Amino acid sequence: MVFAVPLLLGQQRRKVIIDEDCAGPGGTAIQAITLLLNSPQTDVLGITVVTGDAWRDEEVEHALRFLEIIGRTDIPVVPGAVFPLVNTKEATANWEKRYGKVPYQGAWNSGQPVHGPWEIPVMPEGKPSTRAAAEDAAHFLIRMVRRYPHQVTIYAGGPLTDLAVAQAIDRDFASLSRELVVMGGSIHPQTRDPEFVAAPHREFNFWMDPEAAHRVLRAPWPHVTVTTVDISVQTRMAQGMIAKIAGSQNPAAQYAAKYARQDYLWDELAALAWLDPAIITHSTKLYMDVSIDHGSTYGDTRTGAIGPQPPVAGPLVEVQQDLDTGKFYREFIDLMTRPTPGQSN
Repeated sequence: MVFAVPLLLGQQRRKVIIDEDCAGPGGTAIQAITLLLNSPQTDVLGITVVTGDAWRDEEVEHALRFLEIIGRTDIPVVPGAVFPLVNTKEATANWEKRYGKVPYQGAWNSGQPVHGPWEIPVMPEGKPSTRAAAEDAAHFLIRMVRRYPHQVTIYAGGPLTDLAVAQAIDRDFASLSRELVVMGGSIHPQTRDPEFVAAPHREFNFWMDPEAAHRVLRAPWPHVTVTTVDISVQTRMAQGMIAKIAGSQNPAAQYAAKYARQDYLWDELAALAWLDPAIITHSTKLYMDVSIDHGSTYGDTRTGAIGPQPPVAGPLVEVQQDLDTGKFYREFIDLMTRPTPGQSN
């Protein structure tokens, strides 16, 4: 049975650029990419890669190899920012001495093994034979929104550095897009997860590059949708879901099942809710920003309700608050197990 929303006859596919921190193999970023590639609704113009969960160069290799495995090497992989605009691993170490530990720091303290920005560890899925685009992510993003004004959705599943650089180069970048879809931010998640109990306003994508998130959230986007920690922690990749995905013989499904992790479906929820907004049962409009004070709240998500004097500068964003989890899981498994459109041998 097919659950995902079908493409209406004669309807144009929705243009999207995927800006991701493609740690791998498998995991939330590449599973979100799978959903967007497998949907008949989308025309994926490219995948721009930013340092986040892993370093950019390693992520680029994972993205290239994944596209080889699923037969979509026609999609360009475009290298983005290696480092945040201001924040650094060293500055974070100094911050921790004053304010306490930050358990998860992505590329800075994670990896098998933890390594520097220019090292690429052994890749379990094999090294790619294809190469990344010669263009940088910021200029690719600008070029695409100018080629297709008001038609391109920017889907951002990692730190927002690439988007901030694009906006700094071209002040019309955001306004020329169709919309921005973000996985990021944390408001008041209802969870026992110790990471978010200890720091309820800290979310990795916004925290790693607060200045970038601050700039992007203040840019003049026509529409912004945000998938926060609050709603993401209502999801989980279960073993039964992995088994269902493994039952498909399609390359993307086999890859996903082999490297799947039982974790929150962070980026996948943001992607699938864009494809089918009916998954979201409740959302609200809020002003949203990120603290750049370099004190105890550095990198924290800040929000404010609609009122005569909003406490947070910037445009209103749509913040998802609740979802139909059954519908989400059904559509997730359906898209993960489909043949990939445009797949080559």
